[in-house]
Amino acid sequence: MGIESGSSHFTNLNGSGTDPKIGECVNAMIVKAYPVGILRVSDHINGEEGESRLEPYVGLEFDSADEAREFYTAYAMRVGFRIRIGQLYRSRSDGSVSSRKYVCSKEGFQLNSRTGCPAFIRVQRRDSGKWVLDQIQKDHNHELGASEDSPTPILQQRTPVVTKSSVEVCRPKVKLLHGVDEGRQCPSGIISFKRFKGSGDGGQPVAAPYAGLEFDSSNEAYQFYQTYAENTGFRVRIGQLFRSKNDGSITSRRFVCSKEGFQHPSRVGCGAFMRIKRQDSGTWIVDRLQKDHNHDLQVSMATQKKFSIASKKFIEEDSGGLDLMDLVEINDGKLIKSRQENKIGSNWYPMLSDYFQTKQAEDTGFFYSVEVENGNCMSIFWADGRSRYSCSQFGDAIVFDTSYRKGNCVVPFATFVGVNHHKQPVLLGCALIANESKESFMWLFRAWLRAMSECHPKSIIADQDVAIQQAIADVLPGTHHRFSMWQFRAKERENLRSMSNEFRYEYERCIYRSQSAVEFDTAWTALITKYGLQEHAWLKDIYEKRKSWVPLYLRGKFFAGITVNETVESFFGTLVNGQTPLREFVSQYEQGLEKRREEERKEDFNSFNSQSLLQTREPVEEQCRRLYTLTIFKIIQNELVQSYYYLGIKTHEEGTISRYLVRKCGNNDESHAVTFSAANANISCSCQMFEFEGVLCRHVLKVFNLLNVREIPPHYILHRWTRNAECGIFAGIESGFSSRELKALMVWSLRETACSFIDCGATSLEKYKLAYEIMREGGKRLCCQRTVNTGSSGLPFLH
Repeated sequence: MGIESGSSHFTNLNGSGTDPKIGECVNAMIVKAYPVGILRVSDHINGEEGESRLEPYVGLEFDSADEAREFYTAYAMRVGFRIRIGQLYRSRSDGSVSSRKYVCSKEGFQLNSRTGCPAFIRVQRRDSGKWVLDQIQKDHNHELGASEDSPTPILQQRTPVVTKSSVEVCRPKVKLLHGVDEGRQCPSGIISFKRFKGSGDGGQPVAAPYAGLEFDSSNEAYQFYQTYAENTGFRVRIGQLFRSKNDGSITSRRFVCSKEGFQHPSRVGCGAFMRIKRQDSGTWIVDRLQKDHNHDLQVSMATQKKFSIASKKFIEEDSGGLDLMDLVEINDGKLIKSRQENKIGSNWYPMLSDYFQTKQAEDTGFFYSVEVENGNCMSIFWADGRSRYSCSQFGDAIVFDTSYRKGNCVVPFATFVGVNHHKQPVLLGCALIANESKESFMWLFRAWLRAMSECHPKSIIADQDVAIQQAIADVLPGTHHRFSMWQFRAKERENLRSMSNEFRYEYERCIYRSQSAVEFDTAWTALITKYGLQEHAWLKDIYEKRKSWVPLYLRGKFFAGITVNETVESFFGTLVNGQTPLREFVSQYEQGLEKRREEERKEDFNSFNSQSLLQTREPVEEQCRRLYTLTIFKIIQNELVQSYYYLGIKTHEEGTISRYLVRKCGNNDESHAVTFSAANANISCSCQMFEFEGVLCRHVLKVFNLLNVREIPPHYILHRWTRNAECGIFAGIESGFSSRELKALMVWSLRETACSFIDCGATSLEKYKLAYEIMREGGKRLCCQRTVNTGSSGLPFLH
């Protein structure tokens, strides 16, 4: 169920993001001498001091980024501050992490405890595989704590660890908690939760949560907090989760009082919660806690077993992350599924409602939709008239960007992005995603389709989560889904971490060197057999989904030239992301949108008012310079120049069909087969560049040269790459579109032109009179045309 274009179902919930906490580290380091004065830092096993007090400096070298983090952590503990993991930077070639930044824990201003401290170190990966400290700032803007000579209690004491609790099965797939085994302590100070009885059952009181309490798993932490809640007199809901920027795995979870927020009349905005964070060791620790409630507690709640909330189930994903199933309640012996969790703070709804209504008054093409579930507002989608017009031109290949999931997010902000005729990102819609269920994504894709005149894209780049895969298959059945490379690479690193370099080499060769499906299958089978990986779950899964990530299977699908290894840049950059606070969101959003559209306007101006120099005397080059934008012309110009370094040999001829072998001079390994039909001027190449990018390759241009084809046939000039892509329709365009796509293009082209005409005509009385006369005369001409074609009486609104 949804509300579109003017719903007023908006309310208030607040999200928060906090510091990642660095796990335990070594107390000292040893330093070994290396050539050219570069030092290598490694773990100090014996705990000796001496050179362990090494100060960080530019040029210091480490074997890994983790080693650098451990060194900086030990230095920080000695000096008297704590560190957090800061930004990371990825390589444009393969998406791997190329540098990392470690900052003082008081960096930034997201929390009251932070002071915007500038202290940090940055390490960069070199070609040798080493990590070198290349930037450093030692000065802090706050007081430092005790030095290493007087260790803090945090380093001395062992935090109690909660072991796994045993649970009783009440019904299939529903587990209920029971209390603790008389409160007895286990060895090493670890608390046992085998029999966790509350005071209402005659047992000892349930242990209260406190900062530093440790658990073996997040499920265990949830069970503990829920048992505590039941015996204290409140109920628990699952709050926000936060993901790692490295691999997308979940790093922290938040459990809140059921009366948190204001989405439902029963909620009072209670601030009580417990947040847990995953440590490097794999355990989970309570790092933030708020016990105070702003409502009365129900002490008798623990005895009302038939109304108790069942234990939450967690599902381990391939990435190591955890996804939550829907909450289930037991009521009079019946299982009742509750509504899905909402990650959007409810105070976003009234703010966005005001913004949407303001935009609708200014932009008649503005569209928005709100998902409603059981009377509660959930996901939100919106697109302005410009985005909807852009989709009619550039909606054939889209990126569904959910990169907010890479790290700790305050708000789950996602975008639909296309590629315009200058190869720039163009916005096709925005969304706030309430949760990551299949139903939520299905609603979102349907809302996007409604806004975009039901024109389905040919391809979509999106994450490989099961929920997204299923939603795309159901809502966009004819659209080819390609996995987001950042997420795939993260899972690849995680699952192949223990593999040898030899395996990695053969794995990469199989993926990127295979030229046919048979060749890939043969190489894959040989690889799996050689290393005995027939039962490797992740490799089996990705092989089944090979058409969504292996370059061989993607070459024949149109992706507007977004290469397989390319990490798509966020449309808004750093202006709008999962960390953008509510008070800054609209202004930052508008600023980012205007910046991108100004870049597009500049490229439009350059394409119409400047020309590239010709490098050949081929009529084809002149034709392309006349039609294409500067960016696309440079691509095809390069292909044309490169074609001179290739030889073309006719290998077969049958009727009007000819086949050619085109290979690079002096390189017999680089060759492609080109097939040409003289009957309809159709041509195809085994490299499939045109199918993938919409621009003819050097191999085809070579054959055109051999056949003395002076100009590119019209059906190989995609309107989306031309200078006129945003200037209406030119002759012959109808052949490249379905009737629905053509209708959408005409409607949005006319709408955009009319809006520009109106804006210009309304600037002065003189221009208004001129614009009105032009529209009146144009209306008369349309009247005459309509009367001739249909016999109608014309357009009465112009009479």
